[in-house]
Amino acid sequence: MSTLKIMLLGLNYAPEPVGIGPYSAGLAETLAAEGHSVTAVVGKPYYPQWRPDPAHAGGGWRRSAEAGVRIVRCPHYIPAEPGGVKRIVHLASFALSALPAALVEAWRQRPQVVFTVAPALLSVITAWIVARLCGAKLWIHVQDFEVEAALATGLMNEAGIGARLGRWLEGWVLRRGDRVSTISPQMMAKLVEKGVAAERCYELRNWANARFALDAAGADNVRAEWGIAARKVALYSGNIARKQGIEILIDAARLLAHRDDIMFVICGEGPNRAALAERAAGLGNVQLHDLQPAERMGAMLAMADLHLLPQIAGAADLVLPSKLTNMLASGRPVVATTEAGTGLYAEVDGCGLVVDPGDAAGLAGAIEQLVDDPALRGELGQAAAARAVERWQQPAILARLMVELQRLANPR
Repeated sequence: MSTLKIMLLGLNYAPEPVGIGPYSAGLAETLAAEGHSVTAVVGKPYYPQWRPDPAHAGGGWRRSAEAGVRIVRCPHYIPAEPGGVKRIVHLASFALSALPAALVEAWRQRPQVVFTVAPALLSVITAWIVARLCGAKLWIHVQDFEVEAALATGLMNEAGIGARLGRWLEGWVLRRGDRVSTISPQMMAKLVEKGVAAERCYELRNWANARFALDAAGADNVRAEWGIAARKVALYSGNIARKQGIEILIDAARLLAHRDDIMFVICGEGPNRAALAERAAGLGNVQLHDLQPAERMGAMLAMADLHLLPQIAGAADLVLPSKLTNMLASGRPVVATTEAGTGLYAEVDGCGLVVDPGDAAGLAGAIEQLVDDPALRGELGQAAAARAVERWQQPAILARLMVELQRLANPR
């Protein structure tokens, strides 16, 4: 295979610990390790806390080299309370600040492929401009459909002019890609719905992080530190925002308050964290902690007896939660809230239990069922680990991607 020159353009990147950032960084670093020339034009880290990372705060554009990748970090607006107009300004500010940086790097490096990650759609327009001006192919990777997600979570009025404009813009932008990828079969079908030619679509899954190997000794330490002892742990770890519908976990915990053997552990940060803490006030079977550092994730995954994956109705085919990959790889069953027939249902079915979104009693019942039936818990956990190997292994996923990148950059 020939050496490629690739520019990755996207808002989120390491050291952000969850969400899109780890996958964008993992992709760039793997391509660089294979000998390709990789430049990443990215935002300054802020997620999921929605505040600047002190190590990167202040100043303008910053250049560095990390793990073989040339990185340009661009300044952008970070709202303390993301929503509505503030979120749009946040996304637009990165798209605008990334444009001059990307043009300078494109002039220097002459990339063959500009690989951009959505969200945000506005930065995809930046990537399209850069690709056009330097004669590169444009690859658009969709981690979630942000316009549809905004409608599903109530951030945008379904009947408003903003919704119509957003859907038109989303379709127009996605059709600019020479290749358009996303992370599940159901989301692939949605790309075609939005007018992307089927032959341009490509399934590029997220992957389980091999660094998060189970750490049983670390899990015992965390249990002792947090006073959990031998209680069964139902764990949620990740962003705390609208599309998760995480409030249902507190409702289920309240229904199970009589069970002294079950502890709900929620580790995360995000715009809805304070409201969640208020909702959980007075419950002795709920612990809220900050998102744990990467070096502790193996212990966290080993500590869990089962994983919780809430999602609101209507969002399951707009985004496939990235946290699912490591949940499955941990060999613990997953309890998810989603509708039958969705992509999330297809991934969890057979290696966990699924209840309807908003059904707190059903969620509580599923948790009780797994806690009270260790044989079922073990059986579903083994199936989860097997599914992670089958569908979510980083080397195989990225090896296939490299072949497709070569095909795109060097057509016959």
